[in-house]
Amino acid sequence: MTISAPAFEYVSTLVRRETAVIYDLGKEYLAEARLLPLAREAGCADVDAYVARLRTDPTEHRRAVDALTINETSWFRDNAPYQVFTGQMLPALLTARATTRHLSLWSAACSSGQEAYSLAMLLDQHLPAGWTAEILATDVSTAMLDRVRAGRYGQVEMNRGLPATSLVRYFSRVGSEWEVSDDLKRMVRTQHLNLAAPFPPLPTFDVVFLRNVLIYFDLPTKRDILRRVRDRIAPDGYLLLGSSETTLDMDEHWTRELSGRVQVHRPAVAERVTTTSPRLTAATTGA
Repeated sequence: MTISAPAFEYVSTLVRRETAVIYDLGKEYLAEARLLPLAREAGCADVDAYVARLRTDPTEHRRAVDALTINETSWFRDNAPYQVFTGQMLPALLTARATTRHLSLWSAACSSGQEAYSLAMLLDQHLPAGWTAEILATDVSTAMLDRVRAGRYGQVEMNRGLPATSLVRYFSRVGSEWEVSDDLKRMVRTQHLNLAAPFPPLPTFDVVFLRNVLIYFDLPTKRDILRRVRDRIAPDGYLLLGSSETTLDMDEHWTRELSGRVQVHRPAVAERVTTTSPRLTAATTGA
C-alpha cells in the first residue's frame, strides 16, 4: 500500500494544525507506516480509505493524531544525559534544595514513559533518605499517557536499554508483559499537554527533559516552546535537549554548559538565583 499525494497532504495539514508537528514531503513512508495498522483495525481497504474516514470519524481522527505524533523512545536513551543527571545535576540540586528536600522534574513529550521511569529509577537509587521527588510526564497523545499510567511494557520494549538489575528490582511479570513497581508509579504523574499550545498551569521544575522533540517543529515554534519552558524552570534549574538540538540562536535567555559530550542548558546567569521548587499535586498534573 502507498499513501496518495492528496491523502498525505491532508494528514500533514491535520497534524501540523493540531500539534505543530511537521510531516514534510519525503515523510510519506512514515505517515503510511503509522496509519496502516489503524487502517487495518478499522477495516479500511488501504491508507487512503482510512484518511477519508478521518474527515468524519472523531474517534479515528484522535487515534490518527496520536499515532502520527508518537516519538521513538527507550530506557536510558543515549545514556550520557542520565549520567550527567546523576553526576552533575543531582549533587548540585541536593545542596540547593537542602531546605525543602524535594525535587520536581518534567519529562516533556514522554511517549510511553520509558524516560520518566528511567529518571524515577535513578532518583530511587540516588536520593538521600527523607527526600521526595515527583516527575510530571506529559504528551500530546492520550493513548501514550494511558500507557504511562499502566506502566506495562512488552518484552521487546524491555530489551531496549534496560539493565537486567533494574528489571529484577523494579518490574514484575504480568502475563506477557512487565509492570513497573508501585513505588515508581507513585513518583510519576501524567498530564495531557501540547507543547505547541499555551501551557496549562504548571509548577516550577528543577530539571526538564525535552529531548528529541524540537526537531519535529519549525523554527518559530521551537523558539516559542523554549520561551515558555524557560518560564516554568527554576532559575538554577537544568534543561536537557536531544543530542542534535540546541538553544543556540533560538533564545538568548539560555546558557549552555558542556558536560562531557552532553550540552546542558540553563537559564541565563543574570536570571539565575537559588530558589525552591513547589511540589506537584494531583490538581496541577491531572493525574
